[in-house]
Amino acid sequence: MRYLIPLLFLASPAAAWEFTPTPICTLTHTEASADVAVTYDHATGLYAIAVTSPSGWPASPAFSIRFDGPRSNIISTERHQTDGPTLTVSDAGFGNVLDGLEFNSTATAFTQTSAVTVSLDGAAEPVQQFRACTQALAA
Repeated sequence: MRYLIPLLFLASPAAAWEFTPTPICTLTHTEASADVAVTYDHATGLYAIAVTSPSGWPASPAFSIRFDGPRSNIISTERHQTDGPTLTVSDAGFGNVLDGLEFNSTATAFTQTSAVTVSLDGAAEPVQQFRACTQALAA
């Protein structure tokens, strides 16, 4: 039995932040509470964050994301969209979001009636790669 316990940890998916540069700059993370995807499209110059919750996102007039840790911050907007279980925000600038992801320990995405929290452990390096990708064609 004691040999099976380590195997269970190997078989379960690791909750890791991952960066991919193609087809657009993408930063992703999956946990039981939510899937998070941050993208930047050089063609449109837009960043987006999509938070998919198994519980869905009821209609709400505002969306916020709170970063807890050394550089705590709360960012709010009324310019969000929901599509089934996914809530998305797009904007031309995402510096505060990227700082929040890179320099804190947790992120809580929330509306007036729903919330999900994800770990930011291991996010710093993929966020740095994402930042470099977004600036690659700008130089």
